[in-house]
Amino acid sequence: MQLIRDRRGSAAVEFAFVAPLMLLIYYGIAELTQGMMADRRMSHVASAIGDLIAQDTNVTSAEMTDVFNVGNAIMAPFNTATLAMRITSVKADAGGTPKIIWSQGKGSLAGLTVGGTATIPANMLAANESLIMSEVKYVYSSPIKKVLPTDITFNQKFYLKPRKTSEVTYTP
Repeated sequence: MQLIRDRRGSAAVEFAFVAPLMLLIYYGIAELTQGMMADRRMSHVASAIGDLIAQDTNVTSAEMTDVFNVGNAIMAPFNTATLAMRITSVKADAGGTPKIIWSQGKGSLAGLTVGGTATIPANMLAANESLIMSEVKYVYSSPIKKVLPTDITFNQKFYLKPRKTSEVTYTP
């Protein structure tokens, strides 16, 4: 009977039950926060690279390389091996159909076919108007892999109107 009434060590037993759950919650919060930070940075990359091109009148291949390097720098300290970027100039023809004027990609997002039809949200382009479409894809792999054991792919698209000219040209 005395053993049943003895309360010494009950805190250690309670801790043994609660500790795994608390660690799981801690790792989960850490991993989700890192994933959200990666998603935010990836969205910022899509916005920034599109904005840099939309501010120009004529883009060269050297400038395009610099813009993609800016995208890599924004993602730091996250691993950029799975970061893919694409910048496309789209212009609506006289009938309002959006056609690809030029497109450059890096990583797993290759450039789109020139002359092909682009998919953009409705009412974004009037006839003979152009825009810059920037796309970014990032595969996030958690460094801890306790709560998020599989990779998560983030995608983002931004549409920006050229600022200094009616259409941004590309000179390879």
